[in-house]
Amino acid sequence: MQRVAVYCASNDGARPSYVAKARALGTLLAERGIAVVYGGGRTGLMGALADAALAAGGEVIGVMPHGLVEREVAHHGLTALHVVDSMHERKAMIAELADAFVTMPGGIGTLEEFFETWTWANLGVHRKPIGLLDTDGFWTPLMTLLGQLESEGFLRGTPRDWLVRDDDPVRLLEALHAFDGPVVRRWLRLGET
Repeated sequence: MQRVAVYCASNDGARPSYVAKARALGTLLAERGIAVVYGGGRTGLMGALADAALAAGGEVIGVMPHGLVEREVAHHGLTALHVVDSMHERKAMIAELADAFVTMPGGIGTLEEFFETWTWANLGVHRKPIGLLDTDGFWTPLMTLLGQLESEGFLRGTPRDWLVRDDDPVRLLEALHAFDGPVVRRWLRLGET
């Protein structure tokens, strides 16, 4: 893995552990020579992640729609900041640049990024590993919901098994390295999404 996309919040969240894990992940990726690809923000978990990776000498690539850049939320100290026209272009570029994905705690936008990435795997758009950094059990309710979807017949096959979940950034990264992505019928290509 040369580049990992990280989806996370533009605010700090309710617990100091969220910011601490964002910093730990940013530092770890930089120390391993893995570039961070993310939404390009300077605040919240996004800013903590980017600042930590940069401080450790890492490469950090942001992707942000011009409307958000104009609102002065972009991090201008990055290795590269790609300015795109829309949120959809942002997600598509992040997916193209990344070799793997990590989702940290976040809100609606973070969930939307995670679910679209996971959907793309289910449709055969990519076979890249998808990780959940499970800070303080944040993703436990999601896993319960996914179990409900399975038991009610709305989630078929093994898509839940495609997700790698751990509360430790080191173990999560090692599991992503070892992950052999799902083999599914290709329904779409990235440009068709």
